[in-house]
Amino acid sequence: MIVEHERWLKRKDLEYKSDFLHFAGMNLFELAKKHGTPLYVISEDIIRQRYRELKKVLNSEYENNDIHFAVKANSSLTVLKILQSEGANFDCTSRGEIFTCLAAGISPEQIIYTGNMFTNEDFEYAIKNKIMVNLDSISQLKRLIETYKRLNIPSSEYKPISFRINPEFGAGHHPHTITAGKHVKFGILEEQVVEAYTRAKNSGFSKFGIHMHIGSGIINYKDYEQPMIKFLSIIRNLREKLDISFEFIDFGGGLGIPYRPEEEPLDLEGYKNIVLRPFKEFVLSTSMGSVNFKIEPGRYLSAESGVLLTQINTIKNNGYKLFAGVDAGFNTLIRPTMYGSYHHIIPCKLSKEKNELVYDIAGPICESGDILGKERKLPELSENDYLAIMDAGAYGYVMSSQYNSRPRPAEVLLTQGKDVLIRKPETHDDLIKNQLIPDHLK
Repeated sequence: MIVEHERWLKRKDLEYKSDFLHFAGMNLFELAKKHGTPLYVISEDIIRQRYRELKKVLNSEYENNDIHFAVKANSSLTVLKILQSEGANFDCTSRGEIFTCLAAGISPEQIIYTGNMFTNEDFEYAIKNKIMVNLDSISQLKRLIETYKRLNIPSSEYKPISFRINPEFGAGHHPHTITAGKHVKFGILEEQVVEAYTRAKNSGFSKFGIHMHIGSGIINYKDYEQPMIKFLSIIRNLREKLDISFEFIDFGGGLGIPYRPEEEPLDLEGYKNIVLRPFKEFVLSTSMGSVNFKIEPGRYLSAESGVLLTQINTIKNNGYKLFAGVDAGFNTLIRPTMYGSYHHIIPCKLSKEKNELVYDIAGPICESGDILGKERKLPELSENDYLAIMDAGAYGYVMSSQYNSRPRPAEVLLTQGKDVLIRKPETHDDLIKNQLIPDHLK
């Protein structure tokens, strides 16, 4: 079991050297002392490795493919720049994410806007910035066209139109992350698809794409099989009834990572056989030419690149349970509280004590739910020790908050043996900088 644990850590570029935990070759204990805690630590190497291994598998079967990084997983300018340098494209779910991508120097042609419950302001922002919109309902098409007309843009200049299809077969690590099914708010169901594309075609659109996304954090590639069959049948029916071709077919994201030591990584070869190979055969059988294959992974590319460092401030034994109180809470990593998610937690320095105890790793937030790890067996811990919370590079900082009026922490990048500050820590002044006191209360 120890050997398996070490192998699992090695995949994430973590190892103990002389009892100190190293990440991307750098001593996390020393990093915590240097920058203070809580601290988000990002490895540039891991982001590049994950992108390259995924791209290699896709290219081995079908070279006309694009990987769109799901910006909602990690919107750090530095992370976006790293992925851009690898050749990635990007998937945005809000105007803010589009703004961030553009600020990072990403071109509009590399961005797809896959939101839901779009406002007219969302459409106007996307159109003015020449961003392609992936619609989530038929009713949105009318408002999108009205926005084009209000901006005096002729139909010959419309961006390609795409709808998000709900194939009804969903999967994910938690019910809140399953995005397909009749009772889910996302996408349009099969019986509405022909109507949606008929209206788009009759409204002047001449270039088309199509999209699905079934959920998030999928570790078993077989979960894609039924949605794939349904999705391709919907596309075939569309092609036969409307005689339209597609510039791209987008299979969404959801690719998971092994959060637990006993979990194996997603089998990319299996994923290729379930998703990419049937797509390729479908394209050949329908004579659609070289259709662009798209996917939108988020956590797969960034989760394992991030470690959250935290310091123990309190060891509490209430006579029933042992708590290790730390300075990180669900304000810095909300996934355990929000989803019941597991994040592996290990010490930054191994204790000389061989004794192992069972702890709840508890944050400082004034909520009973602020537990980062329940019943974790760890070498005996002491106050002032540092812990590393793994796989925080996706849905870590982007879901953080100032709850309990706690400023958000700093973020550093590990690159070529150096640690570089890429996000300054917030101060107490940041908590109130946008607030205004009315004159009658001054």
